[in-house]
Parts: sequence; structure tokens; C-alpha cells
Amino acid sequence: MRKSVICILLLGCLLSAQVNCFNFTSFSEKFVEEFNKRYNSTWRAARYQKFEEMDPETLQGHLGALIDEPLWAKLPIKNVEQTNDPIPESFDSREQWPNCNSIKTIRDQSTCGSCWAFAATETYSDRICIASNQELQTSISSEDLLECCATCGNGCQGGYPSAAWKYMKATGVSTGGLYGDDSSCKPYVFPPCDHHVVGQYPPCGPIKPTPKCVKQCNSQYTEKTYQQDLHHPSKVYQLPNNAEAIQREIMAHGPVQASFRVASDFLTYKSGVYIRDPKLKYEGGHSVKIIGWGVEQGTPYWLIANSWNEDWGENGLFKMLRGKNECGIEAEVVAGLP
Repeated sequence: MRKSVICILLLGCLLSAQVNCFNFTSFSEKFVEEFNKRYNSTWRAARYQKFEEMDPETLQGHLGALIDEPLWAKLPIKNVEQTNDPIPESFDSREQWPNCNSIKTIRDQSTCGSCWAFAATETYSDRICIASNQELQTSISSEDLLECCATCGNGCQGGYPSAAWKYMKATGVSTGGLYGDDSSCKPYVFPPCDHHVVGQYPPCGPIKPTPKCVKQCNSQYTEKTYQQDLHHPSKVYQLPNNAEAIQREIMAHGPVQASFRVASDFLTYKSGVYIRDPKLKYEGGHSVKIIGWGVEQGTPYWLIANSWNEDWGENGLFKMLRGKNECGIEAEVVAGLP
């Protein structure tokens, strides 16, 4: 029974209505090869054996964005000025601002549905560096936002991206880097793990409880007190559901946070430009950081940093169809200014 339930969740009869759903004992390399031949040619799937062993609740828990935000959490929509300045065919924030280390860093939310906190603090970190002419290498703490934002949602069980930016502006968030990095105020407490892949880390397990809010820096960090270490965006906003407006925002101020609805086939992504099979239903929400765009074999895409470490996808990145609001990716874009 369990295998058939997971099969429906993850495969959803991807190939066609005439093909029976395979259980995971049949999800072999040969099956993946056949899948890639018959499915959408813009992207490729991969077999991840550890992923096959997870139960549906654990799989959904590793997403974490609560998409249907309440009205009180909504941010004002920014009026992006339309200009005649050309938009390049491709753009990569890593190349535009090469001295900003945070843009090139792929974080890992580990065994916690904290993507909403990761995408927010990653985006804010990037924008602090960009606004300082690439001088300030600040890493804003995903841990602090996850622990202490009671209005953001349910912590490791998911959160609202817009509420995260409201909290950062009103209350402030400390610095904090990757797991084990005591050179910042509040590093992440959960160690890296492999999300749906077989890589350098142990496989991710069940979702952990949200850590208790502690407004204090780790003992090795003596530069500032917690209160002195807080960073506040000066302005927070949502962007209009418009690909050009999002592009112009990225070119002007840096990466943005985006949320989208996740279909089961996304978890098998390996490379290429992801386009959802329209036969599949959505299984949850996920929040990520858009760092640029481009065109691959005639298909326009967003270039996106995930928070499942560098073993997943294209070295931690993935591409998604641009200009069609694929999976709602262009409808829930938020950001702020340092």
C-alpha cells in the first residue's frame, strides 16, 4: 500500500494516461532513460534511490513555503518604472556582481521546511553586498529568522515569505552563515543532508522541530551583541506578476525571492529547463532565489538557486520556464532594499 501511495504522489503517471504508474522497485535507471525520452525534452529527470524510500509526509516537509498568504502578510506591490532600456537575453547575478560571495553560495535547509527563511535571508544578504558596491560580505541568518519570527507561519513546517520580509524590516535579523560557521552571530543548527539525491552528505530524514528562539549570538562571536548585530531592510515589497518587471528589478538591485507550487516531478529534476507536466497536481509550495535568466535551446528560463545544497540539480541551481508564470513562479516575487 505504501509504495503505491508514494508512486501516485511522486510519479503521477508522468508518461501518459495509457502507462501504468510504476512503484519504486521499477523506478530503475532504464525507467528514467525511457522517461527522459518520452517526457518533455526541455529537462531531464534522475533516479534518486534514497528519495524513493521517503514517505510522502517527509517529502512534502522538505518544501516549506505557504503559498496562499493571508491578507495581513501581503506586501505592497512595487511600481516598477517601464523604460525603453533593452533587457539582455541572458543575465547572471554571479557574473554581474562577482565579488559578492553570498550570491555564489548554495545553502542547505536540511531537515526543516525553512525554504521561506532561506530564500529571504539569501536575497537580503546579496542585496546588502550589491548596495555596498560589493564591499560588505554579510550573511544574514536563516536560523534567526526561522527561530524568532512567530508571525511568519510554522517554522520548520512552513512559512510565509512576505511575512518574513515584514519581520526583517520591523524587528531585524542577525548575521548567520552555514552550519558550523561560528564567525557569524547565529549559524544554521541543522547539518547538510542530501535532498532526493545520492551525494556527499547523508540522506535527509524526517522534519525536525523548529528550534527555540534565542536572541543571543554564539559564544565564539564576540564582535557585537545580538541587538547590535541586527539588520533591517529599509523597504520591503512584492513585484508585479510580470517577467519584464522582475528582470528590471534584478538588474537594478540583485536577486529576488520567489515562491512556486511544486508538482511531484520537480523532485526528480536533474538538468534543463523545468516545465511541469500539466497532468500533475501540485503537492506543496517552495521558496527559492531567482538570480538571473537566459535561453536554452530556444526555451526562455529563470536561473534559480535552491536551498538543497550543491549536490541537487545543476550544482544546486535549476532553470524554470520564464514568461508563462510556470507553477506560479512570477506571481509571488518579493524583495527589499538594505
